[in-house]
Formats: sequence, structure tokens, C-alpha cells
Amino acid sequence: MNLPFSKRISQARTPAWLMHHLSGPDIDNMTPEALESYQKAALTEVIQQAYEHSPYYKQKFDEREVHPKDIQELADVAKLPFTTKSEMRTDPWLLLACDRQDIAIIHVSTGTTGGNPIYVMQTWRDYYLHDLAPGYATLVPVETGDRCLNALPYEMSSAGLAFHKTLMNSCEATVIPAGKGGAYSSPEKTVRLMKDLAPTVAVTSPSYAINLAETAAAASFDIRDLGLKQMWLTGEGCSSAFRQRVEQLWGTKANFYYGSLEGGVIGIECADHDGYHIAAGHSLVEIIDPGTGEVLAPGEIGEITVTCLLRYDTPLIRYRTEDLGYLDNTPCSCGVALPRLQLRGRKNDQIHIDGTDFSPFYLEEFLMRIAEIGNWYQFVTRQAQPDNLLIRTELASGVTPSDRLADKIASRMEYAAGLPCTIEFVSSMPRPGGKTVRVIHE
Repeated sequence: MNLPFSKRISQARTPAWLMHHLSGPDIDNMTPEALESYQKAALTEVIQQAYEHSPYYKQKFDEREVHPKDIQELADVAKLPFTTKSEMRTDPWLLLACDRQDIAIIHVSTGTTGGNPIYVMQTWRDYYLHDLAPGYATLVPVETGDRCLNALPYEMSSAGLAFHKTLMNSCEATVIPAGKGGAYSSPEKTVRLMKDLAPTVAVTSPSYAINLAETAAAASFDIRDLGLKQMWLTGEGCSSAFRQRVEQLWGTKANFYYGSLEGGVIGIECADHDGYHIAAGHSLVEIIDPGTGEVLAPGEIGEITVTCLLRYDTPLIRYRTEDLGYLDNTPCSCGVALPRLQLRGRKNDQIHIDGTDFSPFYLEEFLMRIAEIGNWYQFVTRQAQPDNLLIRTELASGVTPSDRLADKIASRMEYAAGLPCTIEFVSSMPRPGGKTVRVIHE
């Protein structure tokens, strides 16, 4: 009779190559040579595991006439086939390179991009041993004694629990699992626990950070009095100008954190706010031409593609995220040598006006620089007026709406961003419990 997985895992050892690298500095302090050695060892093991134990990947490798022995250098990953969202939607168990009974946790996609759900599964070994192994002490300066407000969703998707296990198990900090709009979670209750427990670190989404700040103000609590030493914004994209509004309301530095349900952590921003340092202990990142699949050079904008380096039992190889960005290999003044990733939004969220595509982040940057504009807005494309963007927005506190003001803001947006638009003021917009939807197609 086979041993249950819990027994087998107790006998499992961390791979020798990983133990070797863990005896040295954290990933964000490794030399380029040590990091390349680490990634090559990880990639080799993941590819071998996928070929030997995943029917899905074995078939794809054989169709491509590529074998694990053909992967000798990091650049050789370009020989491997892609994995797409549409493929992952066909079968919940598609990526398994282990028995179904060995799966310890299953997360499901939020559904904001439409289509059938994507299920992401991991064994206990991958989720709690391998995934927590590489550290980023410089990029994630959280330590014992910190109280971390985790205001991310815990249900179904991975965001809340992923930060929870990292902050508690890897950083050995105290986690306050506030959640985000769940059955027992509300902005009012979260503000109350912040007043009572005085967190030193906060993790939430950009829009929910605004929501919490508004709720705190309504309760006559100045959220800046917390004196947070660090804040991370994740789960949604936003512009630098929107981030600056969050920082002003919370009175602290807010760094971006980029990841996905499928690929896990991909990039972590430093205090310089000049791109995401690639989480190279977990992810091998390529930028490809969305049309041809060709790997692009640093500085060229394309689709972000991720290979997970520490997922052996449910490997994910050359996953096309459908996010756009480019690699930046220039040195960062923070001292971390990891290359940076500059994001340019999602392929499917691009706003098409009068024959030109605009990133919502690009447009938001200009909109949020206008002092009269509030923190809640929507970009609305209309079939009836395909050459004009409707911007539906609240006004800042104390600003009176008028046709003259609408025309003034429309002119400023057209001058700054280069697109014709119409401004529509609303007294109040709904505060979302899930991800904020900034682009509406009518």
C-alpha cells in the first residue's frame, strides 16, 4: 500500500541545488553568476519533472520535438511551447504532474477577464516548502514584530492567502487577516481593527486603499496616524499618479507588487518606484511578440511570459499572461541587481479610440494629475461614438460641477493624452467589493 502524501512529504528533501543557494544571500542580493546558476538548476528540474510526469507537457514537448536535454541554457526556454489561458480553461487538472490525491490547495480565477474559470493547484510541498524557500530581504523588509494588515481577498483566489503565508511563515511577522469585502469583512470593521491593533505594514489593492481611507475619514480617524513603515499595492494595476494619491491619504510609501493566480509572484517594486524587480527566485520572465511568439529584446514592449521555477507537481511553463510590458536591464539606484519589468497594462484592456490604442494606466496618469478630479472614475467606450472617449468621474471634495469645468478637463485630457473625450460628472460611484473595473464598453 502506498504511503499517503503527508508521510511521503515528510521524507522529501529540498533539492540539493536549492539548499546550496539558500546557504548564501537572499535572491535580491545574489551575484548575477549565482542567480544564473540557481535559475538554470531550477529550470532543468522543472522541465524534467514536466516531461516525465505531466501528460499535457509531454505531448506538447513531443509535438515540438524538444526534449529536456535540449534545455542547457536559460535562453533555451524559447524552444519550449507556450501555455495559454484558453488551454488552462479546458480542464481543471490539466497541469498535474502528480496524483490528484496529492493536491493540497486549489485556487480559482476571479473571472474578471471572462470565460471559464482557471483552477490553479499545488501540493503541500510546492506551496509551503519550495515557494517559501527564496527570500527577498531587501525588497520585502518585513520582520518579526511587524503587524501586517492583509486587506486582500482570501476566498477562492490566491491573493490573500499567498501574502498571509509569506508574511507569517517566511518573514515571521504577525498577520491581521482583514480580507476585502468578504462575509465578515467590511471597510468599517477593517478601520476599527486598524485603530485597535495599529498595524505597521499594509497590503491591499489600490482602489480598496482609497475605500479604507474614505471610511476612516468618515469615522474621524486619520489613517496617517498609523505611521505605517511600508505598504504594498497589488491585485489591480494603477498609474503612478493614482499611487501618489494613496500615499498622500495613508502617509506612507506604497510599492507595487505584481503577480498572478497562475504564475504567483512575478515582480516586486523597490522604493525607487522605477519598475518591478523580477522575483527571479520564483519566475523566469520573457517578453514575446504577441503575434509571432518571438522573444523580444530588453526595451521592446510585448506580452509578459512566465515560467514558474519552483512548481514541480503542477508545472507552468512559458505561460502567456496577456499582460504587456518590457524588460529594463539598466542598473537601479536601490542597489538590487535583479532586472526590472515595466508594465503597460493588459492586452484586453486597451482602449481603442479613433484608430489608436491607449493603455488605461496611461490615461489615468493624466486624469489623476487634475486636482478637480476625484478618486473614482470610469473610461467608457461607446459604439455610437467610437472616436470619442467618455470619462465618467466624481469630483474632488468641494469642487462644484459645471459645463465649463467639464470642457476645461476634456481639453486638458486631449492636449495631454492626445485623444478626444467627453467628461460626465456623477455625484457618487459604487465602491466595488472586488476588483475595480476601470474600462467599460457600452
